[in-house]
Amino acid sequence: MSNHTFDDSSSGKIQGSELNWRYLLAEYKKPNLRKATGQLLNTFIPYLSLWILMVFIVQQGYSYWFVLALSIPASLLLIRIFIFFHDCCHNTFFASARANKILGYISGILAFTPFYDWRRSHGLHHATAQDLDRRGIGDIWTMTVEEYLGAPQLKKFAYRLYRNPFILFGPGALVYFLILQRFPKRGGRKKERYSVVVADLVILGIIGVSALTIGLRTYLLIQILIMGFAASMGVWLFYVQHQFEGVYWARHQDWDLVRVALKGASYYKLGKVLQWFTGNIGLHHAHHFRPVIPNYNLQWFHDTVPFLQTVEPLSIRRSLKSLRLNLWDEKGQKLVSFREIKRYRQQNGAF
Repeated sequence: MSNHTFDDSSSGKIQGSELNWRYLLAEYKKPNLRKATGQLLNTFIPYLSLWILMVFIVQQGYSYWFVLALSIPASLLLIRIFIFFHDCCHNTFFASARANKILGYISGILAFTPFYDWRRSHGLHHATAQDLDRRGIGDIWTMTVEEYLGAPQLKKFAYRLYRNPFILFGPGALVYFLILQRFPKRGGRKKERYSVVVADLVILGIIGVSALTIGLRTYLLIQILIMGFAASMGVWLFYVQHQFEGVYWARHQDWDLVRVALKGASYYKLGKVLQWFTGNIGLHHAHHFRPVIPNYNLQWFHDTVPFLQTVEPLSIRRSLKSLRLNLWDEKGQKLVSFREIKRYRQQNGAF
């Protein structure tokens, strides 16, 4: 792995000493209790209020279209809650590690995600993002062109199925949160496995209490709808953070942590409303550069650190092009589509 000096024609040169002292010891990383409390109030209160309103609509027999309409803002609020969970996994939302753990468990259970288990995999993601030799941990399955061409037909089929947008952002996203998150990830310690058991038991308890109070049908009609939308949007956000035109990947010996942040993570410009709902996670380049900064300080961090502003924003329209980019071309150093590998098939006589 190279040292932390980043040199790129679009952003100039950043010396390691500048990274280590001028920015890494700044005020941005300090949790702010007032901001954190404000975020909890302006997110959990409307989320629970929407839940209560949807329960009332279902039980009174009003049109399910009202529930469908309300589930959109509820899903967006759940994504925001997941960002709080994400901050707690980085131990940044509060100054207190205990408070981060408590909120992490609560917000994680609401998002059907175990705290310590996900924290471990996400930490590994930060340590291995865009490293071609360390793929497969907390990331989107990405094959190189050569790997794909040399793979058995069954693996090619599985990969194409996995990368199909209607699967990945549809039932695949829901399966990930509702089913796959119910099992510990491989390699986890006792603490990670325990967090999965706790989350599963609490979720089961919530379902049981709901069945005895509002009714299982009412609970499922609301929860699955909210989780479906939130999971789909959440997986899309995670996907586009590291899968976009012009993204950086490298073999381990050439891998650079700063380049990962400035070239391997997107600056997804969503507009103020969506940025609020997504807890500034669109500033993903800033987050990867300094993961210990809480979401409520990310915009401040971005606006006052000059070289972060050199990263070209990714618009929603441009981000849609990412849907057709499926394989990493090591020779061309870019993501390519399945259609583009026809020339590789002609050159190599493989498919």
